Amino acid sequence: MSEWRIGLVGTGWWSEKHLGAWQRIEGVRIEALCDRDPDRLAAKAHRYGVPEERRYADLASMLANADIDIVDIVTGPETHVELVREAAAAGKHILCQKPFARSEEEAREMVELARAAGVRLMVTENWRWLSRFRTIKRLLDAGHCGRLHAMRYVHSDYYTPRMLPGIPLPQPFFRDMPRLLFYEMGAHWYDTWRFLFGTPSRLYAELATVSPYVRGEDAGIVTLGYDDGRYGYMDMSWATRQKLEAPLGETVGPAHLEQMVVDGEDGTIKLYANGAIGLVKRDGAESTVLEAHPLDHEESHFRLQSHFIERLADGRPFETSGEDNLTTLRMIFGTYESASRHVPVYLNREELRTK
Repeated sequence: MSEWRIGLVGTGWWSEKHLGAWQRIEGVRIEALCDRDPDRLAAKAHRYGVPEERRYADLASMLANADIDIVDIVTGPETHVELVREAAAAGKHILCQKPFARSEEEAREMVELARAAGVRLMVTENWRWLSRFRTIKRLLDAGHCGRLHAMRYVHSDYYTPRMLPGIPLPQPFFRDMPRLLFYEMGAHWYDTWRFLFGTPSRLYAELATVSPYVRGEDAGIVTLGYDDGRYGYMDMSWATRQKLEAPLGETVGPAHLEQMVVDGEDGTIKLYANGAIGLVKRDGAESTVLEAHPLDHEESHFRLQSHFIERLADGRPFETSGEDNLTTLRMIFGTYESASRHVPVYLNREELRTK
């Protein structure tokens, strides 16, 4: 196909990353936009040059009237099943934001809807496309660590304790989510963990709600085990000051200070909170592999969406297909199951395959 025409649904805060990337990819055109909020829709359409006659209040109208090949869904998970159903029935390929679904059953339904309609479905998991994690993956694939022993992933932020009522937030619905940190961000973390280290055999979780301004959990530790002897943990919090190095200011938003240490027989990879990556060899000498840098969300979306277009063209599998995301969701929901029952959860891959 000489040009892929995009119809995007949901022109909220994060759609800027999607639209900015689409605008940069050769052979792609932003054809139509859809949102129930007319003011938000108009503002985003004006920014990206989408004329009034290609702006729609609902997906059904966009599918009926706009000449598009792809539906890019940038809405909450509660809308995904119906939007995927409509897009698949219209024969459109689908890129769908994370979290992909509210349950494993919903996710399987969407995978089956796309399969039955003969359209391609990929989940928008941009974390694995950040420069820092692509670099770590290259180091691991090149064998710099040798056989792995332990993986430690720490995410720290002082975010939820600042979500006082009335304070503007980029995503205000976070306050009311009954499942928060390991649902909203766990989709990123577990997908990235699987990308780097493969799917673990089991996990055990302890979760906590620290801030009085959110319903869901905003801190937790998850241990992850493998049958080959490797182990790892995630120590994640939106309610810790441990890595703050400067005043936060009055604007309330995420900082996403992340660290990772990967220990292997031949070397250790260290991701620092400033984005730098070091490689420590057997003799203890450390070299810098990637200089300090902020999270490159825009570039991660450019890489992700370019991958989506490339795989549509060549027919090869997506890195984050809908079917692959079933395993990520099993880890997310397994986290809540483990924490509520105080037991480990075993992740049987055979049971995760779509029939």
